[in-house]
Amino acid sequence: MSEIFNLLLFQNTLRTATPVVLCAMGCLLSDQVGIMNIGVDGMMLMGAFFAVLGSYLFGSWAMGLLFAAGIGVLLGLFYYVFSIKFKSDEFIIGVALNILAGGLTVFLLRTLFGVKGSFSGPGIVPLPTIRIPWLEGVPVLGAVLSGNTLLVYVSWLLVLGIWVLLYKTPLGFHLRASGEAPEALRASGRSPERMKRLASVLCGLLAALSGAHLSLGYLTMFSENMSASRGFVAVACVIFGASNPPRVFLAALLFGFIDALGLRLQRYIPSDLTSMAPYVITVAMMVVVVLLRRKKQRSTL
Repeated sequence: MSEIFNLLLFQNTLRTATPVVLCAMGCLLSDQVGIMNIGVDGMMLMGAFFAVLGSYLFGSWAMGLLFAAGIGVLLGLFYYVFSIKFKSDEFIIGVALNILAGGLTVFLLRTLFGVKGSFSGPGIVPLPTIRIPWLEGVPVLGAVLSGNTLLVYVSWLLVLGIWVLLYKTPLGFHLRASGEAPEALRASGRSPERMKRLASVLCGLLAALSGAHLSLGYLTMFSENMSASRGFVAVACVIFGASNPPRVFLAALLFGFIDALGLRLQRYIPSDLTSMAPYVITVAMMVVVVLLRRKKQRSTL
């Protein structure tokens, strides 16, 4: 058991949970304005590819993040234009975006790099590892919390920052009002559409950065469909956490823990079963949400 439950397991938990945390924070913002964005899986995949592209072309992890952020903003605007401006069905737009991302990244991978399946090489500069000297001396916590990549720490700060934004600032009040009472917000002289556009762009940005963590932080490569439906897991975490940043963060950590545990159990259990475990947990989370909502509805009757 000591080979499975050790400090490395918790280190891997943080690494595997980070892309889900980043993407879930973006989904949370869009959910607050009344948009259920299921296209975040495609945004994550596109962010992963363009992060590798930028890092490889310029030999810089910062350019990789910039490329990922740029494509994330564009995809966020794309989603806003079609789902809000043109009033298209947001689920259809989300599915179309996921299909587009899957096909386009495969095409670009073969066109730009001339390879199939995956691309890696010494030209790809990974995200920097940040060590915290004063924390490294603390037993257990130092080994787990220090020495992670940049976006791991960014994801923690985002949880706190988004909570403060939503519940302690006027902008957060306007964002929530645009989803809960858009007509009241419009009557006060504020534009709900502007709030929805802002949330959609931020959602695309964070989803793309979560993909950048996959390709430059978690791994140093890009492979076809490497998002592996983590975007849908992020949506499930938002629903399970009732769009509350700390609760969503804990749900994402649960996914990361099960995923990391599954990887360590592969030497004892077939890999098909262990890789399926995080998604089984996600489905179970959704079942719990449905049952709790039904119970609440019955109690109010």
